[in-house]
Amino acid sequence: MGMDGRATAVGHLDADCFYVSAERVRDAFLVDKPVGVLGNQGACVIAKSYEMKAAGVKTGEPIWEALVKCPSGIYIKRDFRWYEVLSRLMLGLMQDASRRVEYYSIDEFFFRAEPGRGETFEGLAKALRDRIEECVGVPVTVGIARTRTLAKLISDTAKPAGARAVLDPAAEEELLAGLPVTEITGIAGRRAERLSAWGITTCLHLARADRALVRRLLTASGEALWWEINGDPVQAIQCRRPAHKTLSRGGSLGEATSEPVLLYAWLVRNVERLIEELRYHEVAAGRIKVFLMYKTGHTGFGQRTLAVPSDRFDVLLEAARPCLRQAWARGATATHMHLIAEDLAPRGQSALSFFDPPARRLRAEAVARVKAEINDRIGRFALRSAATLYLPAIYADGANAYDICDVRDKMCF
Repeated sequence: MGMDGRATAVGHLDADCFYVSAERVRDAFLVDKPVGVLGNQGACVIAKSYEMKAAGVKTGEPIWEALVKCPSGIYIKRDFRWYEVLSRLMLGLMQDASRRVEYYSIDEFFFRAEPGRGETFEGLAKALRDRIEECVGVPVTVGIARTRTLAKLISDTAKPAGARAVLDPAAEEELLAGLPVTEITGIAGRRAERLSAWGITTCLHLARADRALVRRLLTASGEALWWEINGDPVQAIQCRRPAHKTLSRGGSLGEATSEPVLLYAWLVRNVERLIEELRYHEVAAGRIKVFLMYKTGHTGFGQRTLAVPSDRFDVLLEAARPCLRQAWARGATATHMHLIAEDLAPRGQSALSFFDPPARRLRAEAVARVKAEINDRIGRFALRSAATLYLPAIYADGANAYDICDVRDKMCF
């Protein structure tokens, strides 16, 4: 019950084929057609419509394979700036409807479900679904249950455009009996194998399993899921994202390369992007790590601890350069790079380094201010390090200017 005496439960709202739906909002021509949204390099399908799914196209499939399966499909480069616009509109509507809303991902929200007077939980789910589609134009599915884990299971099974509330234990049991345990977020791969060895293959098996056994097999996080699917809410709705323990930037290099000059250009790009994030969160990095993934499947790695935490371009690049050398394998073709900042400290609360001359520090900070002011006024990356000039195609393609990780304040990513 809520503080005002109204019955409460947990809701989960998830947009249906969100990236495709967002493209259809601004171009009705795409409605009812097979549509695939491509990653920033245009190399693979990162989202697909139900029509394209029916043709056999899978998420993550290379574009050349998708074209064979669905030659009549319409393939569009993703646009996370536009997706964020619609995501924020959905968030605002959710906050109007509930006093506690968690911005879980760009198209997913958990919320405290509180029906109005004379309204049922099922009626609330339908009202929210219809309100989002009416105001934003995006179809969504809503599930309401006693816990967030159950709510997500319900919404997942009600897609597309469903609205369902299940709060009766008998109805919960019927739902859980028909779902493999891998339908629960957080249970897959090795975790599922451990459970399977004990005959736990469905959600209901897990609910009926011994709690101590589940904890031994899946640790405390798995035990929390056990409580949740048994109707005991132990995972709170987080209205504000907890502080980051790490920040990172990186991803696919687009065209795989073994050229050191190109790898260095990507390193500089990721340092500049990482600094944007450090400054947004008002933290400084105490340790830098660089990962390179290669076509052979192996990974190169390098790390460096800074004398004092910093968010300065010259300091972070000086630390990241030897990390790249450690991660680099001569002649090997790299496909991905990730730059990670750890040991985050509040910005401006660390002692100055004895080895950082004041004149150098003041000059670097002045350059950073000018750079930020110009980019804020003209456009992101309008002014950047000359080392990135080796990546003209990346900066010429607007799809590369904004990524899913740039949509801030979500719980995931």
